[in-house]
Amino acid sequence: MYELNEKIKNLKPYDPVEGEMKIRLDANESCVNLPDEIMKEIHAAIDKIDFNRYPDPNATGVCRAFADYYGISPSCVTAGNGSDELISLIMTAFMMKGQTLVISEPDFSMYRFYTSISELNCVSVAKKDGLTLDADALISAGRGENVGAIIFSNPCNPTSKGLSSDDVRRIIESVDCLVVLDEAYMDFWDESLLKEADKYKNLIILRTASKAVGAAAIRLGFAVACKSVTNALKAVKSPYNVNTVTQEIGRIIFSHNEYLTKTKNYIVSQRKSLYNSVAKLESDYPQYFSAVSGCSNFVYIKSPVGRQLFDYLHSLGTAIRYMGDYIRISAGTCEENTTLISQIREFCKTVLKE
Repeated sequence: MYELNEKIKNLKPYDPVEGEMKIRLDANESCVNLPDEIMKEIHAAIDKIDFNRYPDPNATGVCRAFADYYGISPSCVTAGNGSDELISLIMTAFMMKGQTLVISEPDFSMYRFYTSISELNCVSVAKKDGLTLDADALISAGRGENVGAIIFSNPCNPTSKGLSSDDVRRIIESVDCLVVLDEAYMDFWDESLLKEADKYKNLIILRTASKAVGAAAIRLGFAVACKSVTNALKAVKSPYNVNTVTQEIGRIIFSHNEYLTKTKNYIVSQRKSLYNSVAKLESDYPQYFSAVSGCSNFVYIKSPVGRQLFDYLHSLGTAIRYMGDYIRISAGTCEENTTLISQIREFCKTVLKE
Protein backbone atom coordinates (compact mmCIF):
# COMPACT_ATOMS: atom_id res chain seq x y z
CA MET A 1 0.00 0.00 0.00
CA TYR A 2 1.29 3.46 -0.90
CA GLU A 3 1.98 5.82 2.00
CA LEU A 4 3.03 9.44 2.06
CA ASN A 5 6.68 9.89 2.94
CA GLU A 6 7.78 11.09 6.36
CA LYS A 7 8.55 14.66 5.35
CA ILE A 8 5.01 15.41 4.12
CA LYS A 9 2.68 12.90 5.80
CA ASN A 10 1.96 15.12 8.81
CA LEU A 11 1.96 18.49 7.04
CA LYS A 12 -1.15 20.65 7.15
CA PRO A 13 -2.16 23.17 4.47
CA TYR A 14 -1.58 26.86 5.13
CA ASP A 15 -4.35 28.11 7.39
CA PRO A 16 -5.21 31.78 6.74
CA VAL A 17 -7.64 33.80 8.81
CA GLU A 18 -11.04 32.76 7.49
CA GLY A 19 -14.36 34.54 7.30
CA GLU A 20 -15.62 37.76 5.79
CA MET A 21 -13.30 40.32 7.34
CA LYS A 22 -14.14 44.02 7.14
CA ILE A 23 -10.59 44.97 8.10
CA ARG A 24 -7.64 42.72 7.17
CA LEU A 25 -4.47 43.58 9.04
CA ASP A 26 -3.06 40.06 9.31
CA ALA A 27 -0.97 39.43 6.18
CA ASN A 28 1.26 42.52 5.82
CA GLU A 29 -0.37 43.42 2.51
CA SER A 30 -0.59 47.01 1.33
CA CYS A 31 -3.61 48.86 2.64
CA VAL A 32 -3.75 50.78 -0.66
CA ASN A 33 -5.41 49.31 -3.75
CA LEU A 34 -4.44 50.33 -7.27
CA PRO A 35 -6.02 53.58 -8.54
CA ASP A 36 -8.43 53.70 -11.47
CA GLU A 37 -5.91 55.14 -13.94
CA ILE A 38 -3.50 52.24 -13.42
CA MET A 39 -6.36 49.73 -13.55
CA LYS A 40 -7.37 51.14 -16.95
CA GLU A 41 -3.84 50.52 -18.25
CA ILE A 42 -3.94 46.98 -16.87
CA HIS A 43 -7.29 46.21 -18.50
CA ALA A 44 -6.05 47.52 -21.85
CA ALA A 45 -2.89 45.40 -21.62
CA ILE A 46 -4.79 42.25 -20.69
CA ASP A 47 -7.09 42.74 -23.68
CA LYS A 48 -4.05 42.43 -25.94
CA ILE A 49 -2.72 39.18 -24.47
CA ASP A 50 -2.61 36.11 -26.70
CA PHE A 51 -3.94 33.62 -24.17
CA ASN A 52 -3.06 30.68 -26.41
CA ARG A 53 0.67 31.45 -26.06
CA TYR A 54 3.10 30.69 -23.27
CA PRO A 55 4.45 33.68 -21.33
CA ASP A 56 7.88 35.21 -21.92
CA PRO A 57 10.21 32.77 -20.10
CA ASN A 58 12.54 35.59 -19.09
CA ALA A 59 9.77 37.99 -18.02
CA THR A 60 11.74 40.63 -19.90
CA GLY A 61 9.30 43.53 -19.66
CA VAL A 62 8.55 43.30 -15.95
CA CYS A 63 12.20 42.64 -15.05
CA ARG A 64 13.20 45.75 -16.99
CA ALA A 65 10.49 47.85 -15.31
CA PHE A 66 11.55 46.55 -11.88
CA ALA A 67 15.21 47.28 -12.64
CA ASP A 68 14.44 50.77 -13.94
CA TYR A 69 12.42 51.60 -10.84
CA TYR A 70 15.26 50.59 -8.50
CA GLY A 71 18.10 51.84 -10.70
CA ILE A 72 19.81 48.49 -11.32
CA SER A 73 20.68 46.39 -14.36
CA PRO A 74 17.90 44.10 -15.67
CA SER A 75 20.57 41.51 -16.47
CA CYS A 76 20.83 40.85 -12.72
CA VAL A 77 17.09 40.25 -12.19
CA THR A 78 15.12 36.98 -12.19
CA ALA A 79 11.34 37.03 -11.80
CA GLY A 80 9.49 34.44 -9.76
CA ASN A 81 5.98 33.35 -8.90
CA GLY A 82 6.24 35.25 -5.63
CA SER A 83 9.31 35.25 -3.40
CA ASP A 84 8.21 31.89 -2.03
CA GLU A 85 8.94 30.18 -5.35
CA LEU A 86 12.39 31.73 -5.43
CA ILE A 87 13.15 30.68 -1.85
CA SER A 88 12.11 27.12 -2.63
CA LEU A 89 14.13 27.18 -5.84
CA ILE A 90 17.26 28.39 -4.07
CA MET A 91 17.04 25.68 -1.46
CA THR A 92 16.42 22.87 -3.91
CA ALA A 93 18.90 23.94 -6.59
CA PHE A 94 21.66 25.93 -4.87
CA MET A 95 21.99 23.57 -1.91
CA MET A 96 22.70 19.85 -1.79
CA LYS A 97 20.72 17.30 0.19
CA GLY A 98 22.06 17.16 3.74
CA GLN A 99 23.66 20.62 3.68
CA THR A 100 22.82 23.11 6.41
CA LEU A 101 20.82 26.30 6.11
CA VAL A 102 21.43 28.95 8.78
CA ILE A 103 18.49 31.08 9.88
CA SER A 104 17.90 33.48 12.77
CA GLU A 105 14.64 33.11 14.63
CA PRO A 106 12.12 34.57 14.94
CA ASP A 107 12.02 35.13 11.18
CA PHE A 108 9.85 34.23 8.18
CA SER A 109 8.49 30.78 9.00
CA MET A 110 8.73 29.49 5.43
CA TYR A 111 12.53 29.37 5.59
CA ARG A 112 12.41 26.45 8.00
CA PHE A 113 9.52 24.84 6.14
CA TYR A 114 11.41 24.71 2.85
CA THR A 115 14.46 23.16 4.51
CA SER A 116 12.40 20.13 5.51
CA ILE A 117 10.91 19.77 2.03
CA SER A 118 14.39 20.09 0.47
CA GLU A 119 15.88 17.60 2.98
CA LEU A 120 18.31 20.14 4.41
CA ASN A 121 19.52 20.61 7.94
CA CYS A 122 18.54 23.83 9.65
CA VAL A 123 20.55 25.70 12.29
CA SER A 124 18.87 28.60 14.07
CA VAL A 125 20.71 31.53 15.63
CA ALA A 126 18.80 33.33 18.36
CA LYS A 127 18.12 37.04 18.11
CA LYS A 128 19.71 39.40 20.62
CA ASP A 129 17.77 41.00 23.45
CA GLY A 130 15.54 43.53 21.78
CA LEU A 131 14.94 41.11 18.88
CA THR A 132 17.81 42.42 16.75
CA LEU A 133 19.79 40.05 14.54
CA ASP A 134 23.19 38.97 15.94
CA ALA A 135 25.55 39.47 12.99
CA ASP A 136 28.55 37.92 14.76
CA ALA A 137 26.62 34.81 15.76
CA LEU A 138 25.28 34.48 12.22
CA ILE A 139 28.81 34.74 10.79
CA SER A 140 30.06 32.11 13.23
CA ALA A 141 27.24 29.74 12.28
CA GLY A 142 27.77 30.45 8.59
CA ARG A 143 31.38 29.29 8.89
CA GLY A 144 30.25 25.94 10.26
CA GLU A 145 30.80 22.61 8.58
CA ASN A 146 28.67 21.81 5.53
CA VAL A 147 26.78 25.12 5.60
CA GLY A 148 25.34 25.86 2.18
CA ALA A 149 23.55 29.14 2.83
CA ILE A 150 22.39 31.77 5.29
CA ILE A 151 18.98 33.38 4.88
CA PHE A 152 17.35 36.20 6.81
CA SER A 153 14.81 38.96 6.24
CA ASN A 154 15.84 42.58 6.61
CA PRO A 155 13.76 44.30 7.91
CA CYS A 156 12.65 41.21 9.73
CA ASN A 157 9.24 39.60 9.54
CA PRO A 158 7.82 39.33 12.19
CA THR A 159 9.88 41.60 14.50
CA SER A 160 10.03 44.67 12.19
CA LYS A 161 13.65 45.19 13.30
CA GLY A 162 16.32 46.07 10.75
CA LEU A 163 20.04 45.35 10.45
CA SER A 164 22.28 48.09 9.10
CA SER A 165 23.72 47.74 5.61
CA ASP A 166 27.24 47.78 7.12
CA ASP A 167 26.44 44.73 9.25
CA VAL A 168 24.85 42.95 6.29
CA ARG A 169 27.96 43.61 4.18
CA ARG A 170 30.09 42.23 6.99
CA ILE A 171 28.07 39.02 7.02
CA ILE A 172 28.36 38.59 3.23
CA GLU A 173 32.10 39.27 3.22
CA SER A 174 32.84 37.05 6.23
CA VAL A 175 31.44 33.74 4.95
CA ASP A 176 32.06 31.51 1.94
CA CYS A 177 28.51 30.21 1.73
CA LEU A 178 25.60 31.75 -0.15
CA VAL A 179 23.81 34.62 1.62
CA VAL A 180 20.14 35.08 0.77
CA LEU A 181 19.02 38.53 1.85
CA ASP A 182 15.24 38.82 1.90
CA GLU A 183 14.42 42.52 1.47
CA ALA A 184 10.66 42.08 1.19
CA TYR A 185 10.12 45.02 3.55
CA MET A 186 13.09 47.18 2.55
CA ASP A 187 10.88 49.59 0.59
CA PHE A 188 9.86 50.92 4.00
CA TRP A 189 13.49 51.51 5.12
CA ASP A 190 16.69 52.83 3.57
CA GLU A 191 19.41 50.23 4.19
CA SER A 192 19.09 48.22 0.98
CA LEU A 193 22.01 46.50 -0.76
CA LEU A 194 20.06 46.11 -4.00
CA LYS A 195 22.42 48.31 -6.00
CA GLU A 196 25.41 46.32 -4.72
CA ALA A 197 24.07 42.85 -5.44
CA ASP A 198 26.16 42.37 -8.58
CA LYS A 199 29.39 43.00 -6.62
CA TYR A 200 29.12 39.77 -4.64
CA LYS A 201 29.42 36.20 -5.93
CA ASN A 202 27.66 34.76 -2.87
CA LEU A 203 24.62 37.04 -2.59
CA ILE A 204 20.99 36.81 -3.70
CA ILE A 205 18.61 39.61 -2.74
CA LEU A 206 14.89 38.89 -2.78
CA ARG A 207 12.19 41.49 -3.42
CA THR A 208 8.42 41.27 -3.70
CA ALA A 209 5.47 43.07 -5.22
CA SER A 210 3.24 42.03 -2.29
CA LYS A 211 4.08 44.74 0.24
CA ALA A 212 4.85 48.36 -0.71
CA VAL A 213 3.97 47.75 -4.38
CA GLY A 214 0.48 46.64 -3.37
CA ALA A 215 0.15 43.74 -5.80
CA ALA A 216 -0.09 40.68 -3.54
CA ALA A 217 -2.83 39.25 -5.77
CA ILE A 218 -0.53 38.69 -8.76
CA ARG A 219 2.17 36.69 -6.88
CA LEU A 220 5.30 38.36 -8.20
CA GLY A 221 8.79 38.28 -6.71
CA PHE A 222 12.33 39.00 -7.84
CA ALA A 223 15.84 37.72 -7.18
CA VAL A 224 18.74 40.11 -7.78
CA ALA A 225 22.28 38.75 -8.01
CA CYS A 226 25.50 38.85 -9.99
CA LYS A 227 25.29 37.59 -13.56
CA SER A 228 26.68 34.11 -12.88
CA VAL A 229 24.16 33.47 -10.08
CA THR A 230 21.38 35.02 -12.15
CA ASN A 231 22.19 32.73 -15.07
CA ALA A 232 22.04 29.74 -12.74
CA LEU A 233 18.67 30.86 -11.35
CA LYS A 234 17.24 31.21 -14.83
CA ALA A 235 18.62 27.79 -15.76
CA VAL A 236 16.99 25.95 -12.86
CA LYS A 237 13.62 27.71 -12.70
CA SER A 238 10.61 26.44 -14.62
CA PRO A 239 10.64 27.81 -18.18
CA TYR A 240 7.35 29.72 -17.90
CA ASN A 241 7.14 30.32 -14.17
CA VAL A 242 5.55 33.80 -14.25
CA ASN A 243 2.31 33.99 -16.21
CA THR A 244 1.68 36.67 -18.82
CA VAL A 245 -1.08 38.42 -16.87
CA THR A 246 1.22 38.83 -13.86
CA GLN A 247 4.07 40.02 -16.07
CA GLU A 248 1.92 42.69 -17.73
CA ILE A 249 0.38 43.92 -14.49
CA GLY A 250 3.78 44.08 -12.81
CA ARG A 251 5.33 45.90 -15.77
CA ILE A 252 2.64 48.56 -15.65
CA ILE A 253 2.76 49.07 -11.88
CA PHE A 254 6.56 49.40 -11.76
CA SER A 255 6.41 52.03 -14.51
CA HIS A 256 4.54 54.38 -12.14
CA ASN A 257 7.42 55.70 -10.08
CA GLU A 258 5.58 58.66 -8.57
CA TYR A 259 2.61 56.54 -7.52
CA LEU A 260 4.81 53.90 -5.88
CA THR A 261 6.80 56.50 -3.96
CA LYS A 262 3.67 58.29 -2.77
CA THR A 263 2.05 55.02 -1.69
CA LYS A 264 5.16 53.84 0.14
CA ASN A 265 5.36 57.10 2.07
CA TYR A 266 1.68 56.85 3.00
CA ILE A 267 2.09 53.31 4.33
CA VAL A 268 5.13 54.34 6.39
CA SER A 269 3.14 57.21 7.87
CA GLN A 270 0.29 54.83 8.76
CA ARG A 271 2.70 52.38 10.38
CA LYS A 272 4.15 55.18 12.49
CA SER A 273 0.66 56.30 13.44
CA LEU A 274 -0.32 52.75 14.36
CA TYR A 275 2.83 52.32 16.45
CA ASN A 276 2.14 55.57 18.32
CA SER A 277 -1.41 54.44 19.02
CA VAL A 278 -0.21 51.09 20.31
CA ALA A 279 2.42 52.85 22.43
CA LYS A 280 -0.41 54.85 24.01
CA LEU A 281 -2.24 51.59 24.67
CA GLU A 282 0.93 50.29 26.28
CA SER A 283 1.04 53.38 28.50
CA ASP A 284 -2.57 52.84 29.56
CA TYR A 285 -2.37 49.03 29.81
CA PRO A 286 1.31 48.15 30.43
CA GLN A 287 0.42 44.68 31.67
CA TYR A 288 -1.12 43.75 28.32
CA PHE A 289 0.84 45.47 25.55
CA SER A 290 4.50 46.06 24.75
CA ALA A 291 5.12 47.51 21.29
CA VAL A 292 8.34 46.82 19.38
CA SER A 293 9.67 49.78 17.39
CA GLY A 294 10.56 48.87 13.83
CA CYS A 295 10.92 49.88 10.19
CA SER A 296 8.43 47.85 8.16
CA ASN A 297 4.70 48.16 7.38
CA PHE A 298 3.49 46.43 10.54
CA VAL A 299 3.75 46.59 14.33
CA TYR A 300 4.93 43.68 16.48
CA ILE A 301 3.42 43.62 19.97
CA LYS A 302 4.14 41.40 22.95
CA SER A 303 0.91 40.55 24.73
CA PRO A 304 -0.20 37.90 27.23
CA VAL A 305 -3.79 38.29 25.97
CA GLY A 306 -3.02 37.92 22.28
CA ARG A 307 -5.28 34.93 21.73
CA GLN A 308 -8.22 36.59 23.47
CA LEU A 309 -7.70 39.78 21.49
CA PHE A 310 -7.42 37.87 18.22
CA ASP A 311 -10.72 36.09 18.87
CA TYR A 312 -12.46 39.29 19.96
CA LEU A 313 -11.34 41.24 16.90
CA HIS A 314 -12.22 38.31 14.63
CA SER A 315 -15.77 38.38 15.97
CA LEU A 316 -15.95 42.03 14.90
CA GLY A 317 -14.63 41.32 11.41
CA THR A 318 -11.09 42.55 12.04
CA ALA A 319 -8.15 40.23 11.32
CA ILE A 320 -4.72 40.45 12.96
CA ARG A 321 -1.95 37.84 13.22
CA TYR A 322 -1.67 35.83 16.45
CA MET A 323 1.87 34.53 17.04
CA GLY A 324 1.91 33.05 20.52
CA ASP A 325 3.51 35.54 22.89
CA TYR A 326 3.18 38.24 20.24
CA ILE A 327 0.61 39.67 17.87
CA ARG A 328 1.46 41.31 14.55
CA ILE A 329 -0.70 44.04 13.08
CA SER A 330 -0.27 45.38 9.56
CA ALA A 331 -0.68 49.11 9.05
CA GLY A 332 -4.08 49.89 7.60
CA THR A 333 -5.61 53.05 6.26
CA CYS A 334 -6.16 55.92 8.68
CA GLU A 335 -9.77 54.81 9.10
CA GLU A 336 -8.83 51.16 9.63
CA ASN A 337 -6.20 52.00 12.22
CA THR A 338 -8.63 54.24 14.09
CA THR A 339 -11.29 51.53 14.14
CA LEU A 340 -8.78 48.91 15.26
CA ILE A 341 -7.52 50.94 18.21
CA SER A 342 -11.08 51.72 19.24
CA GLN A 343 -11.90 48.00 19.16
CA ILE A 344 -8.83 47.13 21.23
CA ARG A 345 -9.75 49.73 23.83
CA GLU A 346 -13.28 48.34 23.98
CA PHE A 347 -11.75 44.87 24.43
CA CYS A 348 -9.77 46.12 27.41
CA LYS A 349 -12.88 47.65 28.96
CA THR A 350 -15.37 44.86 28.34
CA VAL A 351 -13.40 41.62 28.15
CA LEU A 352 -10.50 42.42 30.47
CA LYS A 353 -12.73 44.80 32.50
CA GLU A 354 -9.93 47.31 32.98
